[in-house]
Amino acid sequence: MVSVAAASVAAGIVLPNWSAGAAVVDDPTVDSATKATFQRLADAVFTDRTQSLVDDAPTGRQKSHPQRTSGFTGKVRLSETQSREEGSTLDALRARKSRLAQLGEKYSGADTRVTLDATRVRGRHATVDVTETTTLSYAKTRGNEPRTTGFQAHHELAFQADRKGDWQLTGVRDTDAGYLAVNQVAKPSVAAPATSDDPPAATRSATTRPAPADPKDFKSTGYDYNAMAAYATKYWSRYNPDYPDFSDAGAGGDCTNFVSQALKAGGWKHVPGYTTDFHKWFGNSEIQSHSFVGVNEFSWFALSSKRARSLANVYQMDIGDVLQLDFDRDGSKDHSMIVTKRSQQGMPYLTYHTTNTYNRSVASLIAAYPRAAYYAYRT
Repeated sequence: MVSVAAASVAAGIVLPNWSAGAAVVDDPTVDSATKATFQRLADAVFTDRTQSLVDDAPTGRQKSHPQRTSGFTGKVRLSETQSREEGSTLDALRARKSRLAQLGEKYSGADTRVTLDATRVRGRHATVDVTETTTLSYAKTRGNEPRTTGFQAHHELAFQADRKGDWQLTGVRDTDAGYLAVNQVAKPSVAAPATSDDPPAATRSATTRPAPADPKDFKSTGYDYNAMAAYATKYWSRYNPDYPDFSDAGAGGDCTNFVSQALKAGGWKHVPGYTTDFHKWFGNSEIQSHSFVGVNEFSWFALSSKRARSLANVYQMDIGDVLQLDFDRDGSKDHSMIVTKRSQQGMPYLTYHTTNTYNRSVASLIAAYPRAAYYAYRT
């Protein structure tokens, strides 16, 4: 094994191994101090993003949120390019905060914590995998409104070093297959393939307030909507081993699979048949219909089976209802979520997989994706 140069004693930073071979998980040539510094910089990056959404102090004066990443210089720091990229990201999130305020939502505080999962080194390049856990506190909550919203997200950070051993963060990549983390900027979506059948078309829902009244009947349907919400709340971050996990990049995302599981927990019954027939709906650990795990196929089944109908406005949603988004308005829906709470003030809160998130307000989604097409379903 090729030895590495001596580490800098003062900074505790190891020099890269220029003769390193294939990438190694938790590479032994990277000492614990270097890994800890990688982790602290990652924590600073995502804390900066989260804090940019926190609203003004109650006195009306702007809260002071100096960028934590600006405190990193020398051995581990942001590259100039990445510094500009983070600046653009923070500007976009501050604009989102303003849109949120117009929609009546503010955050009074936030907590972001990042854990380092793996470190790999190949020559002058290092790749660091981290898990971000973020919680935001809703400001001025009343009645039965949830106090917090939160999510877990996974990221891959790329570092590059010079011959002095100075590492620079050169890129941040979200590795979850999904969308819509509260402190992430919008990403382009991938259209789902079309089918040769003639499935029913969902009606787009308005996103304006106030919404016309459309109260939900919790008694006559035979479904247990509170059980749906309880299931989603239980498994939003720890996946049920009785079902496959489609959250890995390349698997297509776990959002609709998760929503189907919650609906099943509340009384939706299997409709067995061919997996490709959108009139069928079933899922377990071994096999799932396309309608159980596919965004568009779920919509086709829900509407054609009369288990759901389109809502005129997203603010009409209540517990157990489903929201789908078409991010680029190309006619193919991209993401599914389920309502786990509705406040006395009429705000629906959604929970979903990929990116794993609980109790996110519909206002927050509209602020993050103002140009998306919204499809709300009464289940």
